[in-house]
Amino acid sequence: MAWKPLPIWVDNFEELITKDYFFVDKTLFIRDLLDMKGEVNLFTRPRRFGKTLNMSMLRYFFEMEEDNAGRLFAGTKIMSAGEEYLKWMGQFPVISLTLKSMKQATWELSFEMLKKAIREEYSRHWKTVEASGRLNDADRERFQRIRDLKGTDADYADALKFLSECLYICTGRKTIILIDEYDVPLENAHFAGFYEQMTALLRSLFESALKTNENLEFAVMTGCLRISRESILTGLNNLKIMPITAEDYAVYFGFTPDEVEAMLRFYDLEMNLKTVQRWYDGYQFGSTEVYNPWSVINYVQSCRTNKDAFARPYWSNTSSNSIIRTLVEKADLSVKQEIEALIEGKTITKPIHEDITYEDMDSTQDNLWNFLFFTGYLKKIRKQQEGETIYMEMAIPNSEVRYIYKNTVLRWFEEKTDKKELSPLYESILNGDTEKMAEILSENLMETISFYDYQESYYHGFLAGMLKNIGNYIVLSNRESGNGRPDIILKYPSVRGKAVIIEIKVSGTYQGLEDKCDEALRQIEEQKYEEALRQEGYQNIMKYGVVFYRKECMAKLGQAGSESNTPQQADGA
Repeated sequence: MAWKPLPIWVDNFEELITKDYFFVDKTLFIRDLLDMKGEVNLFTRPRRFGKTLNMSMLRYFFEMEEDNAGRLFAGTKIMSAGEEYLKWMGQFPVISLTLKSMKQATWELSFEMLKKAIREEYSRHWKTVEASGRLNDADRERFQRIRDLKGTDADYADALKFLSECLYICTGRKTIILIDEYDVPLENAHFAGFYEQMTALLRSLFESALKTNENLEFAVMTGCLRISRESILTGLNNLKIMPITAEDYAVYFGFTPDEVEAMLRFYDLEMNLKTVQRWYDGYQFGSTEVYNPWSVINYVQSCRTNKDAFARPYWSNTSSNSIIRTLVEKADLSVKQEIEALIEGKTITKPIHEDITYEDMDSTQDNLWNFLFFTGYLKKIRKQQEGETIYMEMAIPNSEVRYIYKNTVLRWFEEKTDKKELSPLYESILNGDTEKMAEILSENLMETISFYDYQESYYHGFLAGMLKNIGNYIVLSNRESGNGRPDIILKYPSVRGKAVIIEIKVSGTYQGLEDKCDEALRQIEEQKYEEALRQEGYQNIMKYGVVFYRKECMAKLGQAGSESNTPQQADGA
């Protein structure tokens, strides 16, 4: 069987069909949309779950484009749904606008990208407008200004409504408006610092087109979040919202288990189903089990030349991690413990509010959990209602998202450590102040997240990271010395300075910390770790046993002479 190309980065429906990409048929989305008869429909789903492709599909089905729709939809499920749906095909002017390009560093650049996106739609419809000859001179001149990027700010404030008016005049048909990723500019503006300007612009653009527009047939919007109290949607009483918790439309975003199994059979990859389940399954929209479609497609592609290809976190490279970073940077001790619990495979239960705003993000930790849930970083286990509050029990969906937590979160905590003033730790080590040394290490452990079951390798990496900026000292980790490998060695570049040997142990109990310190110091002596240092010429050698129990630490300093095996606990500098 010839390998059928997979639609990676293909979100144009016409291209997908005409170039014969592998196609998962979601065309009955059109049937349900017409049955529901919503005037303005908002679908909220995580990034890369098929929103843009579905919007493109809607455009090609409804748009007045001669027989183009019939050609593209031949053989699809919607063609067998009945004449009451097919009579809508190719009958309407469609305005299709994506706001993805508005993710820019400044307000000015974001506004320019909006102008360009609007310009593209005006250019696309110019042929229809010009051919009809029905616009008066004033409207035609304004249309051309916007098309040529010469419009005023006022021109753009209601540009979608004006375009729909022009299209009605020229075609006699009301317009279908599609707005993809409507909340990308809001999220970006929140983190970039021009949120109020962005909300004012989008409020004018959306309300004029969607609230008071007599030339609107219906509209569809997509994004990650429902923001019903957001000023841009104020008073939009005709808005019908389908979040990930809704039962309606659940099968049309993402891949269902049946669709994934059919894809794997098509590519002769049935034996890889468990891997795909573990890495990319786990989402729940309404009560429907859903796979991440972007990751499944990329994984299947990776198996083209090697059916045993390792699963990888494809979604982490496409989805914004700004919200997770905010959670981490503002996390208190309880939040850190909850993140650890999630990474270990446990659940947390939090109140869920579907109408939060970006301005609410920083107000409480619970709001950040809401953002993580609605953007795909957590999945629903079960929900319950207490009074007017809905509580959601949530977990990490799959191995792919757990990878994002583990690697991204760990890196951010390391960055926070790099910014800390650690001179007191370095001084305590070089001065033999084991009490201060243990206190500082314990405090820093409290501020980190552990998800390695407190294994020795975790503590080794933690301590090595804390010591990597210890001034003029060379830090050696697990280097050959004596009869074995000491965990960490610090040494001054000149043999006239100090050298430090650190052996790390993990205790199974708090009470066992001191015994493990003694064991670590005995190992330093028995394995003759200091011999290589003495051969180099170092005379001032310090030997530490450092032991961890969860987030507690104890340190002991061994005697200076290599002939003694008896450890001593330092009283201070």
